[in-house]
Amino acid sequence: MKTRISSLALAAGLGLSAAPALAQDAACPIKVGVLHSLSGTMAISETTLKDTVLMLVEDQNAAGGLLGCELEAVVVDPASDWPLFAEKARELLTVHEVDVIFGNWTSVSRKSVLPVIEELNGLLFYPVQYEGEESSRNVFYTGAAPNQQAIPATDYFLEELGVEKFALLGTDYVYPRTTNNILESYLKDQGVAEGDIFVNYTPFGHSDWSKIVADVKALGADGKKVGVISTINGDANIGFYKELAAQGISAEDIPVVAFSVGEEELSGLDTSNLEGHLAAWNYFQSAEGEANAEFVAKWKAKMGEERVTNDPMEAHYIGFNMWAQAVEQAGTTEVDAVRAAMYGQTFPNLTGGTAEMLPNHHLTKPVLIGEITGEGQFDILSQTDPVPGDAWTDYLPESAVLEADWQALECGMYNTQTETCVQIKSNY
Repeated sequence: MKTRISSLALAAGLGLSAAPALAQDAACPIKVGVLHSLSGTMAISETTLKDTVLMLVEDQNAAGGLLGCELEAVVVDPASDWPLFAEKARELLTVHEVDVIFGNWTSVSRKSVLPVIEELNGLLFYPVQYEGEESSRNVFYTGAAPNQQAIPATDYFLEELGVEKFALLGTDYVYPRTTNNILESYLKDQGVAEGDIFVNYTPFGHSDWSKIVADVKALGADGKKVGVISTINGDANIGFYKELAAQGISAEDIPVVAFSVGEEELSGLDTSNLEGHLAAWNYFQSAEGEANAEFVAKWKAKMGEERVTNDPMEAHYIGFNMWAQAVEQAGTTEVDAVRAAMYGQTFPNLTGGTAEMLPNHHLTKPVLIGEITGEGQFDILSQTDPVPGDAWTDYLPESAVLEADWQALECGMYNTQTETCVQIKSNY
């Protein structure tokens, strides 16, 4: 059971004085919902994020909690089942009465949760790169939007590697399909012919990659440089990379840049034949700097030397700390007050520089391109200054006219041509 406590009541009980401006109000304990798959095809990626949130809660309690309260993590398992994500989100908000939720990986799971979060006025921090084309009042997107990952990675292929033909390979759900729609439009804007863009989708958990990899290999029969942009998610990556090696395809022959393969996914693979392939993220464990060294050391000390860190972990790290700062600033865990306090929150990135929460509910983030090493880590080839995340892409006509601004406009879909707020009820 929660106990409501205010700093004024506590001060009065101790015979102390307290200024009303400093009043803090919270129900103890402050409950933190953890909505990540611990079983099923996405457990390979999401279990680590559950562990990350538990570590952050433990650290916050060691530092004194929030508003005079301890934090309590409430963990549920939506089991890589997209409708179950919605049920578990409702359970967290109505049964467990959590104050905030950190969770989801795939966009289809986030889309499932979205109407529940909005109906019940919950607060979700979503830590994974995604397709954009969304800005909800009730979600803070701490992973990358396409302009913070997909577009810069494509530019790297075009400008640094001289790729002329593109194979866009993805898992069959909303994130890969929308991202690839954006990339197809972007590539055509860059002068790439439609016939030089090959798109293919496979189900979650797909394992037979022989024909698809052979088809990609055949793209280069005319001598043009081929590159793969991968939005393959979950454990399907294991079979994909094994098939590349089986067919003798090296990174020099056909480079792959992945948006959903990080250190955690590589830890289960023999990477000896994957050296030179790439990933685009906003964080790599190999980033230099004191803050990251401390974070990695703490993680390994708690979880074991073999455990690795990755980009969505950093996104949870930043999002959790910004949320804690906003709660302290607002003096309450009440969702509307915390949301208002989130705008302009800053927190140091583990790669250097500072993340800032924008009024469109997206962060500023640096873009890193990393090369896979034989040790299952990434050699960082390039890193940008922090890039502001775009909720709506410039490369789809219907989105180019939209703007998200929850602070000044109180709107996530403001049409700059009609100067009206488009309100579309989530219905997934």
